[in-house]
Amino acid sequence: MLERLNQAMDHIEDRLDQRIEVSDLARIATTSEYHFRRLFSALAGMPLSEYIRRRRLTVAGAEVLSGEGTLLDVAVRYGYTSSEAFARAFRAWHGTGPGEARRTGAALESQPRLSFRLTVEGSNSMRYRVVEKDAFRLAGRKARVPLVHEGMNPAIGDFIRGLGRETVERIGSLSDQEPEGIVSVSDKLDETRAEGTELDYWHAVVTGAADVPGDMDVLPVAAGTWAVFESSGPFPHTLQYLWRDVFTQWFPSNPYRSRPGPEMLRTRLSQDGTHADAELWIPVERTPA
Repeated sequence: MLERLNQAMDHIEDRLDQRIEVSDLARIATTSEYHFRRLFSALAGMPLSEYIRRRRLTVAGAEVLSGEGTLLDVAVRYGYTSSEAFARAFRAWHGTGPGEARRTGAALESQPRLSFRLTVEGSNSMRYRVVEKDAFRLAGRKARVPLVHEGMNPAIGDFIRGLGRETVERIGSLSDQEPEGIVSVSDKLDETRAEGTELDYWHAVVTGAADVPGDMDVLPVAAGTWAVFESSGPFPHTLQYLWRDVFTQWFPSNPYRSRPGPEMLRTRLSQDGTHADAELWIPVERTPA
């Protein structure tokens, strides 16, 4: 898997001055576009589109300083339709405009080329199981919230507090299959998974019931395969690190890839709210042989 990812990085480097298709990168890595984007973001710590933008501006910066060609030539070569658009992007990344950089030889930012190597990690085993689950429905309440990678998410906290105890109890009473009880669900995330992008957050239960109260939000979920991971530790960091570890450790080591669908987290907090036991349900599919 790491070798194929590095081949995809080679493809990016060879085409920084051309159009780069995610479908081509996914084909090289022998996975789906959806999974490639998610895996890259987890491993690199930034969205794929941001990495490509930074690499282009890094190489463009070297050409600006070299004095070869006009600034418009450099702009067009790296995909900008005008000198003004190039100057804005250049300044946002390097902290100075291309003309000024060429005149003064200013110090510029550099995004190193990424390569993926095997490191000795994963000394702590991950407990997981794979579940084939029939179609079901999510029933509860949802809100559009910003994505927060670390620490508490204030928007989610405000949303849950605003539901009220009675509504939460009504939602919980609809649970009739696993994961049992109320689950936190992330759905319709931006493909970049960048901090601050939005997602649908559900405070809901999994149910097979045909009749759900009319004031509840409902999401039908098709039958499919789910990987279920168990975790226990300090709240909320253990839960957020669980997502990271699934994509940086488990997926590269197992014959599965993620597929589109809601990601469900069942959490049980200690009385003081500092410790959590959790199950994370991720929709997956077998990687083609």
